[in-house]
Amino acid sequence: MMYDRTVLFVDDDEIFLKLLELNFRDEPYTKLFATSGAEALDILQREEVHVVVVDVVMPRMDGSELLRIVRREYPDIVGVVMSTYAQPTDIMTAMDEQWIYRYIAKPWQLGEDFVAVIRGAVENYDPLRKHENVSSESRHRSDLSSVAQ
Repeated sequence: MMYDRTVLFVDDDEIFLKLLELNFRDEPYTKLFATSGAEALDILQREEVHVVVVDVVMPRMDGSELLRIVRREYPDIVGVVMSTYAQPTDIMTAMDEQWIYRYIAKPWQLGEDFVAVIRGAVENYDPLRKHENVSSESRHRSDLSSVAQ
């Protein structure tokens, strides 16, 4: 199932993106890379993306702004945030509101832990489950309102 998934990595550090590309080369999903929020949005218009991994601190459009746009325009995409500078309260709020799947603190050692987090995000992508939950909540509210009348 992972073979038909795509992960978009967004970071303004091109060397870091090359390291990610090398580190994830054996993973069984498509990997795309963008050096800015604008480039990421361009890719999202052209490609079906399932997971977006975003650095918070980037020039022009920061990762938080990019994720807000992604959440609004592509609500099924799973978001992962990586940052050295993010405020823990901002991250917890985003996680509570299901903006992001995980937060990864920089710097870290590229390795199995990071790969496992991204693999988990890919496996967590399930647009039907999200839509079913919304539909069942709507039906439940509808059922409750008809009982109340």
